Amino acid sequence: METEEKKPFLEHLEELRQRLVICILAVAAGFVISYFFSDRLFLILIRPLKDALPKGSHLIFTNLPEMFITYLKVSLISGIMVASPVIFYEFWKFVAPGLYQNEKKLLVPFVLCSCVLFLGGAIFGYFVVFPFGFKFFLGFSNEYIKALPSVKQYFSFAMKLLIAFGIVFELPVISYFLTKIGVITPQFLKNNRKYAIVIIFALAAIFTPPDVMTQFMMAVPLIILYEVSIMISKIAYASKRKEE
Repeated sequence: METEEKKPFLEHLEELRQRLVICILAVAAGFVISYFFSDRLFLILIRPLKDALPKGSHLIFTNLPEMFITYLKVSLISGIMVASPVIFYEFWKFVAPGLYQNEKKLLVPFVLCSCVLFLGGAIFGYFVVFPFGFKFFLGFSNEYIKALPSVKQYFSFAMKLLIAFGIVFELPVISYFLTKIGVITPQFLKNNRKYAIVIIFALAAIFTPPDVMTQFMMAVPLIILYEVSIMISKIAYASKRKEE
């Protein structure tokens, strides 16, 4: 009897292990491919800072293996982004058995929307937030003080922001999923709108540079996404009630 009770749980863990292995292999393949273009990818990554720096300025590295390690990190992040469709697909297939048959048909839209929103958030951070943020920080330079940005520090800073924007742009997908499984409702999101706005500005203060403009540039899209999430939650809730 004890074995019969444990068997489903063990099978569940085995399936999770297999799907994690597939995700790791996909990331590894993306990493290897990306490494061949790591120098070009890094040049793309630093372009917003390069454009904001005074003419003739350069990034520096103070540790001999720093550039090599940075190229590895760039390749890893790029590999994760390349493998993101596989990661989202495996996640969906893992939770799919607990969903209704018509909800399982949402596999392709879920994967596409998740990828598009994550990349959209990263692109928004890269093209909109980075230029304003870098100009703000470099504005403290004068004839006595010159900015000498480090490769290591810039990479850490840029990745933190890009990943943060990518994750927060997933809010509509998360809202739909949580509504479908009964964790939240549209009314719950409406009633807690004011608390959500406070949390959004708090998150913006944590994930962005300490200037008001950049924080607003993250908070405003998040508030818009929250309103979009309420509408999506309404659709998901209506569909759920109809099925029940």
